[in-house]
Amino acid sequence: MKIKLGQLLYSFFEDYLKVQKGLQSTSIKSYRDTLRLFLQFVSSKAHHKITRLTSPDLSYKYVLDFLKFLEKERGNHIHTRNQRLAALHTFYIFLANKMPEMLLDAEQVAAIPKKRVSPSETYFLEQDEINQIFTNLPADSCFTLRDKTLLLFLYNTGARVQEVAELRVSNLVLKSPAKVHLHGKGNKWRVCPLWKQTTLLLNQLLETQSNSIDHPVFISSNGKALTRFGIYKIVKRHTEFLHKKRNDGSALKISPHTFRHTTAVHLLESGVEINVIRGWLGHVSLDTTNRYAEINIHMKEKAARVCSAPTTLGECHQKPVWHEDASLLNWLESL
Repeated sequence: MKIKLGQLLYSFFEDYLKVQKGLQSTSIKSYRDTLRLFLQFVSSKAHHKITRLTSPDLSYKYVLDFLKFLEKERGNHIHTRNQRLAALHTFYIFLANKMPEMLLDAEQVAAIPKKRVSPSETYFLEQDEINQIFTNLPADSCFTLRDKTLLLFLYNTGARVQEVAELRVSNLVLKSPAKVHLHGKGNKWRVCPLWKQTTLLLNQLLETQSNSIDHPVFISSNGKALTRFGIYKIVKRHTEFLHKKRNDGSALKISPHTFRHTTAVHLLESGVEINVIRGWLGHVSLDTTNRYAEINIHMKEKAARVCSAPTTLGECHQKPVWHEDASLLNWLESL
């Protein structure tokens, strides 16, 4: 029996991912992006409009061709290829549960392995580079307080950029002992302590904007929460002067995740036990945290530092929407 693609997608996103698996919006968007690319690819190969695709069009062969397309034509990294494959694994499990005739294709897709990839280099900032960043912040910008607070918060907590983008006033406890509740991967919460200087800056920042419990902590010029991209731009703007290089001599783009690596390495250099760092960063696997221990050669060449705030800081049932290609793609975009 052929089932319309729109019906399958609606059930996959609205029931399977949201209700049954309880995924967060960021994870759902990742599935959305993968399926949008995949369906556009299948549509071009099958010579059908997306809205005319049915389950038989979603064959195992097209998945293999799609993975080759990602690497060869789009130039995607193996990490991206593996992420897309993981999303398709989940989608095909869903298809097999809905339609037994898709079981063979689903089993074949499930058997496609992830490609092995060499671990990427872990880059982090030295203590003097952290100090330089705060020393070089402009004193006369209307966003100086926000940017200083944001950068120190990233360094203090090692938070993921999405965790910072989603941070709300209700997640902060600014009375001693100050701490922040971070909503991380897998819908898990963790608590990170806040330095005195971080707490001071957060209090000053909240005095300049709404401090209602559901209000974002870090906002843009339009009063809305900073996006992941907005946070990345702030980090880039205030770190470009460092001109750091990768091991191959190419320029290193410092990102919010570089601050996360920096937090981990500086905690380790300060003698913090690896399991504590794991809890601090919200790593599910200890293997993820152990990557920082492998930087031990660097640490042994230098005297232990104390991980603290930079000394340079001053005071401071819904109607179906899959009738047309555009409608279906727009609906996917809205998830």
